[in-house]
Amino acid sequence: MRLYQEIGQKLRDAIQKGAYKAGDKLPAERDIAAQFSVSRSVVREALILLELEHCVEIRKGSGVYVLPASSTVVPSEASDSISCGIFELLQARQLLESEIAGFAALQATKNDIVELRKAVELEREQLSSGIIADDTDEHFHYLVAMATQNAALVAIVQESWKLRHRSGMWQNHHHDTSDFSARWAWFEDRLRILQAIQHRDAAAAKQAMWQHIENVKNKMLTLADLSAADFDGYLFTSTPLENKKSL
Repeated sequence: MRLYQEIGQKLRDAIQKGAYKAGDKLPAERDIAAQFSVSRSVVREALILLELEHCVEIRKGSGVYVLPASSTVVPSEASDSISCGIFELLQARQLLESEIAGFAALQATKNDIVELRKAVELEREQLSSGIIADDTDEHFHYLVAMATQNAALVAIVQESWKLRHRSGMWQNHHHDTSDFSARWAWFEDRLRILQAIQHRDAAAAKQAMWQHIENVKNKMLTLADLSAADFDGYLFTSTPLENKKSL
């Protein structure tokens, strides 16, 4: 379970136990962050999770309010049965997240840019200290989705990462991606994505995200056993839907 999911569960439990009733306003993000000793961005992710479950309603400029219990949607585990290959998942992410990055460039707020900068700087510090943290990678992609101001797109990105975490094939291959030269290259990719979003250049953000996932795919191809029964890299024999030059 990811940290934001843990915080979401704790808040959900508090609501179910009656600590907060329907119509009540939850404490401010900074207060929840202090209570659980986590960052405000983690709290924000947890609250969005609860909003997607119709457990709370986030009212911009007002706060977060508890919804009646009858509104709550029990988290679905149906996706647990979904199985997909490494490259199949990368292909889906490339198609979806490139569009999301382009849209984020048009929708991002000042706070979104600040949070993205923090994520990039944290990754720089970690790599400089010899640390590889996949949570930082995931958080950056989550923040790009958040910058669209669209909860459905955030949910889609979250679900794609859940698929990755549950993929035995991904886990078996991904442990080999500790090559710091590749990690630094991916860091530069994310820096370009941030810069494009900051400049509100939708085409550049879309292209930068596409190329980032393309670079990840190419690295994974060098690690893959092409003769393995589960090899699905053939899905990348062509560029789906459109020529990359037109992105």
